[in-house]
Amino acid sequence: MICFLGCGLLGSAMVRAALRRGEKPAVWNRTLEKAARLAREGAVAYPLVEDAVAQASAVHLVLSDDSAVDAILQKIVPALPKGVTLFDHTTTSITGARRRTQELAAQGIEYLHVPVFMSPQNALEGEGVLLFCGKKEQWQRHESYLARFAKQLLYLGEDPGRAAALKLAGNLLLVAITAGIADMASLLKGAGIERSAITQLFAVFDPGKSIKPRAQRMLGGNYSSPSWQLQMARKDVRLMLEEAEKNQLPLQFIPQVAAVMDRKIAAGKGHLDWTVIGEDFI
Repeated sequence: MICFLGCGLLGSAMVRAALRRGEKPAVWNRTLEKAARLAREGAVAYPLVEDAVAQASAVHLVLSDDSAVDAILQKIVPALPKGVTLFDHTTTSITGARRRTQELAAQGIEYLHVPVFMSPQNALEGEGVLLFCGKKEQWQRHESYLARFAKQLLYLGEDPGRAAALKLAGNLLLVAITAGIADMASLLKGAGIERSAITQLFAVFDPGKSIKPRAQRMLGGNYSSPSWQLQMARKDVRLMLEEAEKNQLPLQFIPQVAAVMDRKIAAGKGHLDWTVIGEDFI
């Protein structure tokens, strides 16, 4: 029996996916009603987390943060069956992932931090991306099992903090994109243009296609053959800021970007590709 600790949006979807596969998972959640709801769908709910893991062949943690993971581990470690593997899907700190891996290994417990990029719907359908850190033999041993949870698996090597780092980096980009959409809506609102125009624009304009080549240009330090000069990008940013100020609808993150652009232009780099604004961080 596999066991899921944490029945929030993602955890519940993973449990329902297991039920669809014909499995009967054990479940536990701090708020008992969430686990009880899954029990009504066919899972086996336990009020005590120690009882939930007692017969488990694999334990999946889908919790909120480092403190929640540490608190649950303190309770379940004495009750774990010998040889059971802990798969932690929680988005945690890099330091925490490394520490837990090392501390549990010293106790003879296999703990793997395997965060995911997936929505609850992705989890329900077995889609999305799962990041795996661990020894090569661990990867080879668990790859086929983990493939039931995500269509794409990415092995990142032995550093137990690497998956946590890339998960946070990926979420950082999602946060930046979301803030950018909010700034788009604010700019249009000030101009008296309906926000649905953003959807109209995205019907033909797909900025996501530029992320990979832009990252490659930045990581390679290739700024001398610009596709968009920094000075021209700064001109557009000036127009954005002027519109926002005129309409008293301030933008959230563009002012910070403008400040970086100004420093680079003052350093004589206005003729370079605008991605030069990231050179200090790469």
